[in-house]
Amino acid sequence: MMVVRCFAALLLAGTASAASLPQRDVKGLLVDSSGHTLYRYDPDGSSGVSHCSGSCAAVWPPYLADSRVTAGGGYSVTLRGDGGFQWVYQGHPLYLFVGDDKPGDRDGDGVNGSWHVVR
Repeated sequence: MMVVRCFAALLLAGTASAASLPQRDVKGLLVDSSGHTLYRYDPDGSSGVSHCSGSCAAVWPPYLADSRVTAGGGYSVTLRGDGGFQWVYQGHPLYLFVGDDKPGDRDGDGVNGSWHVVR
C-alpha cells in the first residue's frame, strides 16, 4: 500500500498538465474532473497566493490550470512560485491530497487543522 501511495504521490506531484475547471459533486464539494476532492489550505488565506510548495506540494499537489484559461463565477487562476498556474476558488488556491485513494475520498479534511474540503 505504501508503495502505491508513494507512486501516486510522484505521479500527482509530477503532473504538469493543466486541469479543467473544478466541478461540484453530489454533496456540493469541489472535485476535479475525476471526482477527487479539492482542498484549501488555511495559511493561504483568501489571498489567491499559494503557500504550499516543495515537500508540501508533494503531498498536496496544486490543482493546476492553463495560463490562458478564462475564469469567472468565483474562479480565478494564480501564478505559483514554481512558475505553474493554479486554480483558485473565492481567493483560495485549490489542492489535491495524495492520501485520497479514490474519487470521493476526503481523507485530507482536517489534516493538521489546516486543510479543508471546499464547499
